[in-house]
Amino acid sequence: VQLVESGGGLVQPGGSLRLSCAASGGHFGFYTMAWYRHAPGKQRELVAAITVGGITNYADSVKGRFTISRDSAKNLNLQMNSLKPEDTAVYYCNTPSVTFNWGQGTQVTVSS
Repeated sequence: VQLVESGGGLVQPGGSLRLSCAASGGHFGFYTMAWYRHAPGKQRELVAAITVGGITNYADSVKGRFTISRDSAKNLNLQMNSLKPEDTAVYYCNTPSVTFNWGQGTQVTVSS
């Protein structure tokens, strides 16, 4: 399975973005999936996860602002609202145990 992230961009503080993760060459329908982010000088961190049954979990830093969802066995989304400069990072999708090769990620920059 190859993972392709998209939807990033430059947004002002307080703005919103919707990220998508698409699977090719297979699907991730049987897996808990997660969004990660990697900011310069920091370790990659898991920010949100969703089980096959739709149970979600969020890092404290994004709780109440980000919403993870999955609309098929091949598509995962992350709705990001009330964005802050500290949300700036490259965002990736994968399983919590990093089952798949990392995709190229999508850059999110929050700046005025």
